[in-house]
Amino acid sequence: MLVSLISLVGILLALPNFFDAEDLNSLPSWLPRQQIVLGLDLQGGSHMLLEVDRDSVIEERLETLRDDIRSNLREARIGYTGLRVGDRQVQVRIRNEEQRAEATDSLSSLETPIGGSLLTGGGVNEVVIEDADDGALILRLTEDGMSERVRSAVIQSVEIVRRRIDELGTTEPTIQRQGEDRILVQVPGLKDPERLKALLGQTAKLFFRMVDQSITAQQALATRVPPGSEVLYTIDEPAIPYLVEKRVLVSGENLVDAQPGFDSRNNEPIVLFRFDTQGGQRFAAATQANVGRPFAIVLDDQVVSAPVIQQAILGGSGQISGNFSVESATDLAILLRAGALPAKLTIVEERTVGPGLGADSVAAGRIASIIGLLAVLVFMVLSYSLFGLVANIALAVNIALIIGLLSLLQATLTLPGIAGIVLTIGMAVDANVLIFERIREEIYAGRSAIASIETGYKRALSTILDANITTFIAAIILFQLGSGPIRGFAVTLAIGIVTSVFTAFTLSRLIISFWIRRRRPSSLPI
Repeated sequence: MLVSLISLVGILLALPNFFDAEDLNSLPSWLPRQQIVLGLDLQGGSHMLLEVDRDSVIEERLETLRDDIRSNLREARIGYTGLRVGDRQVQVRIRNEEQRAEATDSLSSLETPIGGSLLTGGGVNEVVIEDADDGALILRLTEDGMSERVRSAVIQSVEIVRRRIDELGTTEPTIQRQGEDRILVQVPGLKDPERLKALLGQTAKLFFRMVDQSITAQQALATRVPPGSEVLYTIDEPAIPYLVEKRVLVSGENLVDAQPGFDSRNNEPIVLFRFDTQGGQRFAAATQANVGRPFAIVLDDQVVSAPVIQQAILGGSGQISGNFSVESATDLAILLRAGALPAKLTIVEERTVGPGLGADSVAAGRIASIIGLLAVLVFMVLSYSLFGLVANIALAVNIALIIGLLSLLQATLTLPGIAGIVLTIGMAVDANVLIFERIREEIYAGRSAIASIETGYKRALSTILDANITTFIAAIILFQLGSGPIRGFAVTLAIGIVTSVFTAFTLSRLIISFWIRRRRPSSLPI
């Protein structure tokens, strides 16, 4: 009963794969509906290799280091001059030479190692303090520190990229680190690769900053930009310049939610956002102190909108408007929810697999499977007569079990995965061949029909287990060390090994047992 139940469940799990979406919906609700997820090479989609911009990581770290130096020296009440960023270093000159040692002590906290953990401990020094020949202090970024910073940026970027792609509603994307500073992204079934590029190409660093009204943006461009401000352009066409203060009121790190919506006044698409407690308090204080002044909503150094603060916004929430379409408002909400990337990502490799190529791969895999299956079926019947027919029934159930398990696990089937199934078809009858040959030997030795079958199954077991366990270990190693298609091959191979051993030792034996009880033969047709 247990063997029959497992076989029946496997067939039911495999059944949905032989129906299209419309026919599947018309089936009874108690039937399973999960189908095998096809990989990139079978249903088409997008393949991208992204690279973390190392220069942008270093540039941003230098800017942060400069701000930290300014903050530490001011807190210690130490006068300084000549604070400037150079090539992987920040230089500062202490006005009073007698405070030089005190300044070094104040800045020593910036030499704290990074990258340590509870297991490894330690870490690497990212910053070292050096004395310049002209008496200035130099804080230099180390090569090991920058490598650790880039590694951390890649790990963080993988999670943010995953969140952004998951928001698109795609199934089984592959997102993994590759090398020191690259990220592999494969999204099967994606019909709009340009939208994916737009989502991954934006760093999505959001800042709320005040508009500088001391002079106009045109005057600043014609003369000189005031200290502490910069000219940024809008995302519109043509772009409009704004003179924006560099001081950040609130950053996107304080956002807890962002959703697309519509403005109740003009029904235009907008993005509704909500801050955490800290961000809400800072936003309320900033708007309360600047009523009547415009503030800029800046995304990746572009002004999305610059509304005038009509009144203090105390609820910790607001909206962003800026001539959005429904799709662009949705994408901006996705970017804000997923969080900002720690560094800019550049696309170094891009491939789009069309559904036509995927259909050709499926057709080729189907033909290979049918040819392999037919060859095995004919061989078994010619070699072992009625027993070969039993092995063929077990093989058919074995294939159903493989497909059913792949559907149940929602494993991604790739072209190498199909190769694994084709290989399993041949391997599945190996166990039956070993059993049947052993039964023949027992018959030649003069044993009875029942004794030959019993001994054949019993003595072939150790050989079959040895062969399949070693192959199963190889499949596990392929899965652990491989990636993408190699793992797909390993999954189908491992599942095929388990199901083939099950069908050879239980299902075929069950069928033969029923036949013997009913016919009680004196000799075996093998």
